[in-house]
Amino acid sequence: MPAAWWRDGVVYQVYPRSFADAGGDGIGDLAGLTARLGHIAGLGADAVWLTPFQPSPQADHGYDVSDYTGVDPLFGDLAGFDRMLAHAHRLGLRVLIDVVPNHCSDQHPVFRAALAGDPSARARFHFAAEPNDWPSVFGGPAWSRAPDGAWYLHLYAPEQPDWNWRDPRTAPFFDDVLRFWFDRGVDGLRVDVAHGLFKASGLPPLPPGTVPEPGRLRGNPFACDQPEVIGVYRRWRAVADAYDPPRALIGEVNLAPERAARYVGPDRLHQAFAFAFLTAPWDAEAWRAAGERQLRHPPVTWVVENHDVVRARTRYGSPARARAALLTVLGLPGAAYLYQGQEYALPEVDVPAAARQDPAWRRGGLSRDGCRVPLPWRRDPAGAYGFSPPGAAPPWLPVPPGWGEHLDSPALPLCRRAVALRRRLHAAGALTADDPVEWSVGPDARLTARRPGLTLVVAMGAGPVPLPPGEVLLTSDPLTPDGRLPADAAAWLTPATPG
Repeated sequence: MPAAWWRDGVVYQVYPRSFADAGGDGIGDLAGLTARLGHIAGLGADAVWLTPFQPSPQADHGYDVSDYTGVDPLFGDLAGFDRMLAHAHRLGLRVLIDVVPNHCSDQHPVFRAALAGDPSARARFHFAAEPNDWPSVFGGPAWSRAPDGAWYLHLYAPEQPDWNWRDPRTAPFFDDVLRFWFDRGVDGLRVDVAHGLFKASGLPPLPPGTVPEPGRLRGNPFACDQPEVIGVYRRWRAVADAYDPPRALIGEVNLAPERAARYVGPDRLHQAFAFAFLTAPWDAEAWRAAGERQLRHPPVTWVVENHDVVRARTRYGSPARARAALLTVLGLPGAAYLYQGQEYALPEVDVPAAARQDPAWRRGGLSRDGCRVPLPWRRDPAGAYGFSPPGAAPPWLPVPPGWGEHLDSPALPLCRRAVALRRRLHAAGALTADDPVEWSVGPDARLTARRPGLTLVVAMGAGPVPLPPGEVLLTSDPLTPDGRLPADAAAWLTPATPG
């Protein structure tokens, strides 16, 4: 495998508290992940990415970090992390972990000192005598009051105060965090809210008429994408490149592709996620436009599911469409990130309101709990369908009846075949991460993406569509008796031979 594995790697995202519970408390843990790493390796993935497992009060399920260099007892300890990492490496899996540099927990020792009135500690956050008009991404104002009447900024939950990246102590602090995990053998980082960090000097009020969209930081031009942010990733890239092999840096840069592209390069982040398909409807023209726009700025990291959005099966409207979307992201040039359960085309779960735990639900009425329901591991209901040992505590989010039936989904063998074929085509030189793509949409809503070594076709209209010339390598659903691709299905073909 080439050293730059991240350019075309398949990465499997694990949400630890919902992946596998070995301890029996109803919450997934590192021991459970270690025991199930063989499943991820069996899919053919190149790497696993873990969302936060560091010590945290769990106000935002780990994205409120109180200690950046430890493991929360909910999930285990550092020794357990090291065992997981070593086992992953034995299986040929690289390991990426989340780092959360925009904000921390209100229980972080530095912020606790700030709340107590320490002026030196307060300078490391954003305190003000009066709040401005910035809203929180989770709903409500982005300011809360300290006991002495001062206000502090939190662009997410009140329990997540924003670091002040203009303070000279912040950058060295995070340098040490990176080195701590890289020294343990972690292969790279996924950077949370990578376009955040710096705020406009003086924290000015919003421009007149600006109404930021709930759930998106980028709606506030003063709270993200400041020019100084790129300098952070130049610094981090120097840290990552000092290791052998170099560590990878993947950014959650939720901006327009043209803006996100500025964060990626030889002296900054290796890649940024392509979020276009997360918001595009099931429509051939929309997907063509999104794909074309994104591929103007390679290298690309494709994703159609993660822990923050409605699952593809529900979002696009059917399990067939979820399978077609899976084959699509695996068939395009660049890296592909799969979210746990996507290999079963799991649906979004309508978690009862009384059981919801997402802080965005409590503050703004937006719940991400439905895509975070614990995974099933067996068909019978014992231990929440195998998520926990028999007789364990109930899972932290309730699982619906019949949850284990999804293990029989045709998406699972499709995922395995697609990843294996993708790997063979890359190894043979038929595909590269830098392939040019020619996009087209037919009058029958047939989306076609042609690469030099592969043609991808997605039937996004009401009926079956004819396939172009070429050998059919893989389809997400069987072809019709007359050889056409059924509606809501995708196919991979070899390119037609000239002449």
